[in-house]
Amino acid sequence: MLYDRPYMRDQRPRRLPVPSATTLLLVVNLVVFVFQNINAVYLRWPVEEELALSRDGLETGKYWQLFTFQFLHLGSWHFVCNAIGLFFLGRPLEATLGKARLIEVYFGSSFLGGLLQATLALLIPRHFGMPTMGASAGVCGLLAAFALLERDRTFLFMFLLPIRAWHLLLFTLGVTVFFVLVPSEPGVAHAAHLGGLLGGMAYVHWFVRLERRLFDWRTVAHPAERRGELVRAQRGETRTRSRPEPPPEELPPAEFIRREVDPILDKISAHGLHSLTERERRILEQARARMLKR
Repeated sequence: MLYDRPYMRDQRPRRLPVPSATTLLLVVNLVVFVFQNINAVYLRWPVEEELALSRDGLETGKYWQLFTFQFLHLGSWHFVCNAIGLFFLGRPLEATLGKARLIEVYFGSSFLGGLLQATLALLIPRHFGMPTMGASAGVCGLLAAFALLERDRTFLFMFLLPIRAWHLLLFTLGVTVFFVLVPSEPGVAHAAHLGGLLGGMAYVHWFVRLERRLFDWRTVAHPAERRGELVRAQRGETRTRSRPEPPPEELPPAEFIRREVDPILDKISAHGLHSLTERERRILEQARARMLKR
């Protein structure tokens, strides 16, 4: 794959490397966890009361807790376990789906997990009414998505027992459903875990396999360009070329990389390898062949 493109270094300014979405999520969770510990000793602000998901909070209109609860953790072990899961599931899943889809499945699963936990807390406060915090729902969503896309990949469960991703998903789903129906562990938000698992499964089925998008990221990355496209479409305008462009194989190497290869690499970074068309795959093969001839 043409990630470095060393023959282009002297022709264009260097760009700072963009961190992966998995790294960004880990950093955000770490920063909030450090702040939680500092706050508990020195500041003593009511962070958990305002941001953790709770029945009392929702009843008083603090609906932002459905989003903010996932960034808080109960302690070091809770944070470490979620960070390990996010690291080992997020990296391969991001390589398959791309940054945008990883963020969608992570936050979508977390929100659905929080919503299920909150619903049961309102209906059965005796068993589900405890405050909820942690990234477990989002991590469960990543597990579900990864297991559906890579069923035969092997994990070392508890770093000792090899288990296939699909079997791990079935095991986790079974344990979670059991403890939701038999809520004998009041300190664990099994409903949030179940919602996260269902969210990851739903995302793969409804958005990945059907080639849909949960959110149009072009409106965020290039809002002016996107608005221009909409205006041109409404006016019925089309772009015209004064003369036909030469086919890709006849372009000079530098122009070939700039016009044909760079957009494909950006697409892989944003949406994953599975999003490439047959034509784009052929262009990458042509680029690889040109590099071998140099």
